[in-house]
Amino acid sequence: MDLLRKLTQTPGTPGQERRIRELVKSELEPLVDEIRIDRLGNLIGLKKGNGGARIMLSAHMDQIGFMVSHIDDEGFIRFNPTGGFDPRTLMAQRVVVHGKEDLPGVMGSKPIHILSDEEKKKPLKISDFFVDLGLPGEKVKELVRVGDPVTWTGEFEEMGDMYLARAMDDRIGVYIMIEALRRIKNHDCDIFAVAAVQEEVGIRGAIASATEIKPEIGIALDITIANDTPGAKSYERVTEMGKGVAIKRMDSYSISSPPLVSHFEEIAEREKIPWQTEILPRGGTDAAAMWHIPGGAHLITLSIPCRYVHSTVELVHKDDVEAGIKLLVAYLEEAGNKDYY
Repeated sequence: MDLLRKLTQTPGTPGQERRIRELVKSELEPLVDEIRIDRLGNLIGLKKGNGGARIMLSAHMDQIGFMVSHIDDEGFIRFNPTGGFDPRTLMAQRVVVHGKEDLPGVMGSKPIHILSDEEKKKPLKISDFFVDLGLPGEKVKELVRVGDPVTWTGEFEEMGDMYLARAMDDRIGVYIMIEALRRIKNHDCDIFAVAAVQEEVGIRGAIASATEIKPEIGIALDITIANDTPGAKSYERVTEMGKGVAIKRMDSYSISSPPLVSHFEEIAEREKIPWQTEILPRGGTDAAAMWHIPGGAHLITLSIPCRYVHSTVELVHKDDVEAGIKLLVAYLEEAGNKDYY
């Protein structure tokens, strides 16, 4: 799993995807016939077919993070989030500020020993935190500028039947896209493989690439909630770890094409690939970008169940990842042989 390790450990926050894009490009380039970077920063590879349907795969390569917004005279850094955060996950975390060099730091906050009773009752806010680099103010200002990205740290590990890492959202989707293209044999469709930017701040990259590509079929590759932990009611689970790749029916931003869903389900049953149905009550994926194009597209999302989303300990199940790769390969090898309407 060296590739997944590298993908999850390479930084790339929204608008600052250069380093992760360079890694993805090096892996994707040998697998496609053409590759390019658009003006927004999306990486787009084309694997040519034999005149079949135009299919767009989209896996976003940005991760949630922060942007430096202020540096005070003592060297403490304030920041704005780039993506959705639960402030509770920030307490006592280690981070890296990507300034003139990568600088290790910690998320600082007011010690509990001096919090008033009233302060203890209040929910945490992003503004309650700051980054401490352990350096004097003049040194911090020499190395860091307002606008520099910040990511939190978290090592990749194999833990039991799971893979554990920060940025599993959505480097696991990028990994599945690359591995599927590596395994695919015969296909008629033109496959546009997009490692998209700025999904975490509003699916901006996928909108730009879909508008240019004009796919007939759009497939987003992303994670979804696996709320299968203590305290969750059965109807709140969304998906369960180890039960297979999730074929999305709907989320807050898109409803998957019913004939396309049926086709994926038929393939999964025929090939004995574990799968489960997903309905996500809140949130969305790059699939939502592809219905914006003139005439629209048949849309679907293949999701990998994930525990502890948007944290440093995102977990995915090894079997679900393998099921996702196998289902995508099987679909691409026969895509375009059905008239969905």
